[in-house]
Amino acid sequence: MATYPLGSTKGKWIMVSAILASAMAFIDATALNVVLPALQKSLNATGTDLFWLLNAYLLMLASLILIGGSLGDKLGRKKIFMAGIVIFIAGSAACGLAPGVTWLIAFRIVQGIGGALMIPGSLSLISSSIDEKERGRAIGTWSAVTTIVTMGGPILGGALADAGLWRFIFFINVPIGLAALTILWQQVPESRDTRSGKSIDIPGAVTIAFGLALLTFGFLRVPAVGWNSIQVICSLAAGMVFFAAFILVQKKSSHPMMPLKLFSNATFSAVNLLTFFLYAGLGSGMLFMSLNLVQAQGYSQLQSGLTFLPFTIMMVTIARFAGGLADKYGPRRLLITGPALAGAGLLVLSFVKQTNGPPDYWTTFFPGIIVFGLGMSFTVAPLTATVMGSVSDHFSGTASGINNALTRIANVFANAIFGALAVLFFSGALQREIQNIPITAKEKQSVVAQAGNLGNAKVPAQLPADQKIAVEKSYHSAFIHAYQVILRISAGLAFLGALMAVLFIKDKVIKHRKPLGP
Repeated sequence: MATYPLGSTKGKWIMVSAILASAMAFIDATALNVVLPALQKSLNATGTDLFWLLNAYLLMLASLILIGGSLGDKLGRKKIFMAGIVIFIAGSAACGLAPGVTWLIAFRIVQGIGGALMIPGSLSLISSSIDEKERGRAIGTWSAVTTIVTMGGPILGGALADAGLWRFIFFINVPIGLAALTILWQQVPESRDTRSGKSIDIPGAVTIAFGLALLTFGFLRVPAVGWNSIQVICSLAAGMVFFAAFILVQKKSSHPMMPLKLFSNATFSAVNLLTFFLYAGLGSGMLFMSLNLVQAQGYSQLQSGLTFLPFTIMMVTIARFAGGLADKYGPRRLLITGPALAGAGLLVLSFVKQTNGPPDYWTTFFPGIIVFGLGMSFTVAPLTATVMGSVSDHFSGTASGINNALTRIANVFANAIFGALAVLFFSGALQREIQNIPITAKEKQSVVAQAGNLGNAKVPAQLPADQKIAVEKSYHSAFIHAYQVILRISAGLAFLGALMAVLFIKDKVIKHRKPLGP
């Protein structure tokens, strides 16, 4: 299989196409988190609706991304990459036109299908087409430049949301996707694994999709019906059965979407566990911080987007450097230090209480964001290079798909589980907060009934003005309490990721390994 130097014409076009497609997905994700408060208000969405807006996309992405990686290896990486981009931009345009929250959730599913074909293709093209000695630097470049392209996502999303134009965060994907398609069509050569067959693991895709959907549905129903509900118990149990079936299918299949033999490599297994823990903490931490800034701390959505700018700048300036260090010295120390710093940053952020808004940013949120950003900057490129470097080239799409799937599965579980927990934490704190407010038992019941909306909880209209102010303050205090607990759990997950690197990742396995695969 032909490979190209990073500085060659083909190498440059491969990098540009991969960066554009990845930036499209990243802009969508980062901007959406920022505009969720405006979207929730505009569409009259509940807290559960918000988590479904995130999870509808992530569910399809996590369920199909493994098969998307395999399809690229078997049928052609460029071909499947382009098909994913087409579906993704079609879904994005439909999201921008969605008349209500139900339609928006449905079109997010379409985006997820496109993303499952598109996202593995970017890293797979780099890993299979760029010269082996430069892949760490190429992935670092991909991380840094993609971040530069996407750094406007939160800022743009915040500005559009403040102007009542949140739908345009979906429309921005269309021109970016068309540019990527043009470059791929005209400049990038096709590559595929000629040694594998073209059979597709349909049973695997079905079992993992149902398993994820049932588990997520079960967790998202907890705030409404409680843990003891037969609906929740049956959904979670059925989800576990489908997961077990998925493992059995992969074990017996002659063409599995997730070859279990890849996990016989301790490094590959460890770096994927690290990915799962770190990105579960990352996803939940960033989501609840965005909601906290707007719904409790009084930031505008543009100001909320700008708070993440230091994080983005650090990713831009450090990611490529970290990729080069991983090439030269091995990834182990970076994969210990990075997640540990990210966890420390989330822990610092968890101690932020009620502030006076943006004027207090530099002494409240800023220090935690700096530590968190530094940790992620040292982690992303070495982590990706380690995943891709622990398997042979013809498994590159599958390896990328597995790692990306675990990232999305981590986000699905974090959103579902932490979403349910957040409502419980919010409700418990709210009941304590309103004990001393002189309102009737029926009025207290109306106040607590808003807990499912989290930071968008609305004060009952029948309350007197002074009591409305007290209830509003109680909502903010209760939400901040839930935010603090969630971020501490998120920090613990990041520390678990660092522990995986301490226990299982060795530099010599990466630098002198015999790649897996025939």
